[in-house]
Amino acid sequence: MSTAATTKDAIDLDLQAPKAEDLAALLVATERPPRPSALSASVTFGWRAMLKIKHVPEQLFDVTAFPIMMVLMYTYLFGGAIAGSVSDYIQFLLPGILTMSVVMITMYTGVAVNTDISKGVFDRFRTLPIWRPAPMVGYLLGDVVRYLIASAVMLAVGMLIGYRADGGVVGVVLGVALLMVFSFSFSWVWTMFGLLLRTEKSVMGVSMMVIFPLTFLSNVFVDPKTMPGWLQAFVNNSPVTHVATGVRELMAGNWPAADIAWSLGWSAVLVVVFGSVTMRLYNRK
Repeated sequence: MSTAATTKDAIDLDLQAPKAEDLAALLVATERPPRPSALSASVTFGWRAMLKIKHVPEQLFDVTAFPIMMVLMYTYLFGGAIAGSVSDYIQFLLPGILTMSVVMITMYTGVAVNTDISKGVFDRFRTLPIWRPAPMVGYLLGDVVRYLIASAVMLAVGMLIGYRADGGVVGVVLGVALLMVFSFSFSWVWTMFGLLLRTEKSVMGVSMMVIFPLTFLSNVFVDPKTMPGWLQAFVNNSPVTHVATGVRELMAGNWPAADIAWSLGWSAVLVVVFGSVTMRLYNRK
C-alpha cells in the first residue's frame, strides 16, 4: 500500500471521528435522570441502615436481648415489693419499661453517625445531588425498624409473664405508634451529638448522662404521687413521663388527650430545635 493511500485513509478516519465539541454537545443534549425526591432519597438511606444490620447482625443485640433483660429484671425485682405480685406490677410496668427501653436505644443513632463521619462516608454523601437531610432522615427511618423490633420483643415477653392490654390490638398499635413518633424525634438529639463530638465513646458517655436521669426520673416504675413534692414537679413535666403515660393509657383502652398532646408537642420541639442544629452542623462538618 502506498504512502499516499495510507495518508488518505488516516484523513478519512479523522474526518469520521467525532469531535470534542460534538461529544460535549451530545452530553449536554442528553436528558439526565430525574433528581430523586426527598422521600425516595431518605428511604434509600434507610435501606442502607438496614443492610448494615444484615452484615453486622450483632447490632440487633440492643433491641432483642437488652429489652428481654429489662422486662424480666425489673418485673421480678420490684414486682413483689411495689405491687405485691408480679402479675399486678407487670400491668403498670410494661408500657413504662417499653418506653424507657426504646428511648434508651435511640442513642445508637448518634454512634452510627459518628462512625460514618470518622470513615469519611459523609464527604461522599454531601457531593450527591440529593435532598440534604436525606442521610440523617435515613438513619432515623432505619432505627425506627429497630425500635419496632424492640417493642415487639418486649410485648411478647410481657404477655408471656402475664401482661394483658385492655385496649386490644388497636390500643397496642396506637401506643406503639405514639412511642415511635417520640423516639424518631428524640433521635435528632443524638445525631447532633454524633456530629458535634469527636469519638463514638464521647457520644455514648454524653448520651448516658442525658438518658439515665430523664428515664429513671419518670413514672416508668412507680406512681409519682409517692415521691417528694420537689421531685414530682420535675417528673410530672418530664417528656418521658408524658409519653409513658400516653402509651400506658392507650394500651389500657383509654384516650389520654393531654398526654398525647404533650408527647406530640415535645416531639415537634425536638425536631425543630435539634433537627435544625443537626443540619447546620452537617452542612459545616
